[in-house]
Amino acid sequence: MLVDIFSSFDDHNFVFMSFYMLMWLCTLTVIVLFNMNYWVPPSRWSFFLNTPKSIIMSQLARSFGVKLGGFINVVSSLFLLLILLNLMGLIPYVFGVTTHLAVSLSLGLPLWLSLIISGAIHSPSSAAASLLPGGAPAALNPFLVLVETVSLCVRPITLSIRLVANMSAGHIVLGLLGTYLSSGLFIYPTMAVAALIFIQTFYFMFEIGVALIQAYIFSLLVTLYSDDHPNV
Repeated sequence: MLVDIFSSFDDHNFVFMSFYMLMWLCTLTVIVLFNMNYWVPPSRWSFFLNTPKSIIMSQLARSFGVKLGGFINVVSSLFLLLILLNLMGLIPYVFGVTTHLAVSLSLGLPLWLSLIISGAIHSPSSAAASLLPGGAPAALNPFLVLVETVSLCVRPITLSIRLVANMSAGHIVLGLLGTYLSSGLFIYPTMAVAALIFIQTFYFMFEIGVALIQAYIFSLLVTLYSDDHPNV
């Protein structure tokens, strides 16, 4: 059972909705629903489910990533996966995997590293030249190369921490509100309980929007990183 507001970040809470098999089953069900247009005629429901893929693919079409074979499918799948994981983390007693740095880093680091390695293999000179801004004074070249290298290396860290921080903060606030509300049902006045219920409901709806936006931002930043790939 949950003993405090931080217990939601412990994946060893052995409650029914924390079972890993249940999470995998929910994930598989959603994936099947998102791809049901292969065996079900188009409908309003299928159009609604395909909306996230259309949104992220429209962003990819305006970046260099569209020229990288298979990259558009990878980022679209990542976007749908993050939406699913973020929303599942808002369900009571479900372990929010995107609140852990190990999970978000394992999603962002391989994609960032694959773009770096791909660019270095296809055009080493262009990849090295991208570390030095054009028109910079010759005396500042070593310093600028160092700054650009550090900026390039911290990208996966900032990308992952942004997702973890936003999702964790929302879960902590929801836990605090739920704790006060559960105790307030017995000791607080009726108006105070009604206000807490309204705040809890509003903030939960706000967190749904945050879950969708953070999935979009994560995928969009990965897409923007592809613009630095050498054009060969």
